[in-house]
Amino acid sequence: MFDLIPFEHRSGSLFDNFDKMVGSSFFGGFDKYFTPCRTDIIDDGDRYVLKADMPGFDKSEISIDADGNRLSIAAEHKEENRNEENDYVRCERHCSAFGRSFDIEGINSGKISASYKNGVLELSLPKLVEAKPEVKKIQIS
Repeated sequence: MFDLIPFEHRSGSLFDNFDKMVGSSFFGGFDKYFTPCRTDIIDDGDRYVLKADMPGFDKSEISIDADGNRLSIAAEHKEENRNEENDYVRCERHCSAFGRSFDIEGINSGKISASYKNGVLELSLPKLVEAKPEVKKIQIS
């Protein structure tokens, strides 16, 4: 695997330049503050370490799937608060959900491990070991 790249990478087209222009105007640019699941990907020699910020989610609300060469991270949180006072019922609901996918070509998907602590999901993505051809000495008789 040459690099671990999110599937949302840009192609460098004319539309990307237009998006950048609108994003830096008064009407755009706010999405960088609300991007869910910001990730860091670190090359740690024999493995990649993916760290994803996921504050406010419980471990049970996070789903991680490896399907072929695609790693998917999804989370969904639902909250409902009811308050009954003097024949008045107030109900507030909050729901947040997101998902991201990453190309994991060259990753040993059977040995991926994950941990979640203090709102940060950390995945250990071991690289596939290239099979080196075995050199066999042949004796001359």
